[in-house]
Amino acid sequence: MKDFIVVGGGAIGLLSSFLLARSGASVQLVEAGVTGREASWAGGGIVSPLYPWRYSPAVTALAHWSQDFYPQLGQELLAATGVDPEVQVTGLYWLDLDDEAEALAWARREGRPLAAVGMDAVYRAVPVLGPGYSRALYMAEVANVRNPRLTRSLREALLRMPNVTLREQCPVEGFLREGDRVVGVRTAQGELRAERVVVSAGAWSGELLAGLGIELPVEPVKGQMILFKCAADFLPSMVMAKGRYAIPRRDGHILVGSTLEYAGFDKTPTGEALASLRASAIELLPALAEAEVVRHWAGLRPGSPEGIPYIGPVPGFEGLWLNCGHFRNGLVLAPASCRLLADLLLGRAPIIDPAPYAPAGRIG
Repeated sequence: MKDFIVVGGGAIGLLSSFLLARSGASVQLVEAGVTGREASWAGGGIVSPLYPWRYSPAVTALAHWSQDFYPQLGQELLAATGVDPEVQVTGLYWLDLDDEAEALAWARREGRPLAAVGMDAVYRAVPVLGPGYSRALYMAEVANVRNPRLTRSLREALLRMPNVTLREQCPVEGFLREGDRVVGVRTAQGELRAERVVVSAGAWSGELLAGLGIELPVEPVKGQMILFKCAADFLPSMVMAKGRYAIPRRDGHILVGSTLEYAGFDKTPTGEALASLRASAIELLPALAEAEVVRHWAGLRPGSPEGIPYIGPVPGFEGLWLNCGHFRNGLVLAPASCRLLADLLLGRAPIIDPAPYAPAGRIG
């Protein structure tokens, strides 16, 4: 019998499987499609909540731990697989915030290096920035990760581990139960059994658990992005204004996002969103008016109340665990969320207080 089944092959499921397997446990990772192709692929990869001061202490605790760990994770995966997740520290400018005072108070309280900077200095540092901005905050330590490469490197790492079985194109159709205990899953490839089952299925987690009569308030929230190709040195830092951001990749690709739409499981990109995102991109960085839109896509975030993920055992269903509901911050929070899950499953002292994330009392 395998020790663990992990349902869902996004960043959360992949990294959960990696950390559990690295401890010596046997892991079966089960993915309905191809690993890393849903929200983890579609997101921007900023290693920070977009407005970190607007989140609860529960999200902040996970974000801080993850931000500090990401460079190490990137180096470890590159060394193990040869696939570079491209964790690069570029810093992030927030422009013309309405709640600048609250942001600075949060930074002082949390000991984070966020500071007001003069616009002359901003335009010297980011000469392609559009005109008309009057105020800026800057955090130098913010990184971004090239998320498709992160999930590819995690997948490659799992394939090299003899105690991991990776099952793609294998939708979970239900759970196996013995009394009050969940002992496995029914899939398109047959029944799979394990001592414990972890649901990390992103926006689909609520639908999966509904089959057990569990009401998990996780719903799909559509986000659309566009990608431009520029010179490698076009944009030296991430910039954000009016809820839209631009992220530079090392090779000159610039991601601009994103929308926030409640449209069920529809992932169809729309012309309306493309026009809106392109207008935001040109307002932020006018030179993008001449740049080609290389790609336009949509993904589904796992929306949850306050964006606080569910990490821990499900009461009344022994053997069933959750690591899901990260909303807009799955990539940001993945290292800490998955480490916390592994600590709890393996009986280790947890990296942070697990109480705010416990499913008990938060699901129906």
